[in-house]
Amino acid sequence: MTASPRTAAGLASLFVPHGAPTFALQPGAAGAALTAMAARRPRPRAVIIVSAHWDTAVPTIGAATRFDTIHDFSGFPPALHALRYPATGCPELARSVAAAIESAGLPVRIDPNRGLDHGAWIPLRLMFPDADVPVIALSIQTAGGPAQALQLGRALAALQPGLVVIGSGNLTHNLRDWHAVSQRGADTPAYVRGFAEWVAGRLGAGDTTALLDYRRRAPGGVQAHPSEEHLLPLFVALGAAGDGAQATRFHAGIDEHVLAMDAWTFTPALQGDMQ
Repeated sequence: MTASPRTAAGLASLFVPHGAPTFALQPGAAGAALTAMAARRPRPRAVIIVSAHWDTAVPTIGAATRFDTIHDFSGFPPALHALRYPATGCPELARSVAAAIESAGLPVRIDPNRGLDHGAWIPLRLMFPDADVPVIALSIQTAGGPAQALQLGRALAALQPGLVVIGSGNLTHNLRDWHAVSQRGADTPAYVRGFAEWVAGRLGAGDTTALLDYRRRAPGGVQAHPSEEHLLPLFVALGAAGDGAQATRFHAGIDEHVLAMDAWTFTPALQGDMQ
């Protein structure tokens, strides 16, 4: 991709859902939205994928030359385990990502062997089905919380244009409620839509302070995320777009009764060529 000169600090970035593993076989409306979004954007030089399912003590860069497809789940149909996503890496770009993180004052490690977990390869397979865009994987750190995830994203903002940061998680993720609702066939809990709309309002207002404090301020914040790993990729994507980025929701919906599948783009200020 040929990109025009960047006029504001920040990379084009997205927050996308990966749902339950069966999302790979039954992508539905959310999957169609991811496919359509990727088709109408400029082809990226490479993708930095931040998955909720790779949680490490310090930021770690996946720098494999070719990524294995990790089936980090059990009890699902054989057809799901048969899926492969033969993504290629770019060790040179991975080293640039590591240098940017280190320059921001964060520790960093490089892992040349780890493959892509389902939080990474499922949305990538929907967005780039030919596996023809180089991938750099980046871990989250649940222990650092939203503030550290935002800092990690801001470190990526210093990278050259042409890269796209994709945070992969879910806007709500409560497995206990998922099991309960699945067994009872109950309705979607009220907090699922309530939390998703609160996040939409705060993103639209550019209220990062409130978002960082979502566990106290948001309706159903703790119930939406008993643990934080599935929301942290949102903060990485938000930080990567830089200050003043435009947040746009391009899909809203609920799967499996409790998984908010909202998807967002974050466009750096004045960087209209990445719309």
